[in-house]
Amino acid sequence: MTTSPRTERRSALQLPLADQTVFSFRFTASPLGARLARRLASCQMDAWGWRYGTPVHDSVELIVSELAANAVTHGRAPGRDAELRLSREDGRFVRIEVSDARGERLPETRDAGSGEDGGRGLLLVTALAWEWGTAPRPGAPGKSVWALVPTVPGHG
Repeated sequence: MTTSPRTERRSALQLPLADQTVFSFRFTASPLGARLARRLASCQMDAWGWRYGTPVHDSVELIVSELAANAVTHGRAPGRDAELRLSREDGRFVRIEVSDARGERLPETRDAGSGEDGGRGLLLVTALAWEWGTAPRPGAPGKSVWALVPTVPGHG
């Protein structure tokens, strides 16, 4: 009996990565890529011990969702990927970074009108993160938008 190539093939990205302090993943600058980034962030948070439905898990998942959506909507450049990076910082924070190829388009919070569909996402990031900001994308053109989510009560 022969085995199918599908059963022999292994993923280049083994999940969960519970023992690592940093999770990094490049994704296509598309809605599908943004959705995958959110899902993988959710899996990684669960692997690190912040279970589905906990405040830390849900805050990270929502922030990744918003930043990844912004990256593929406002930071998209033809032929360039976006990147998600999660890291555990000093046992007190999870740092989220989403990088895209458009360094000249920095995010800004704004008051969206009641009739507008978008424009409120960064207000959610501001409410859930201890702090957030932008930085030049390391090693490539573009920017990184980062946020710190407290994992210990009293930090944030």
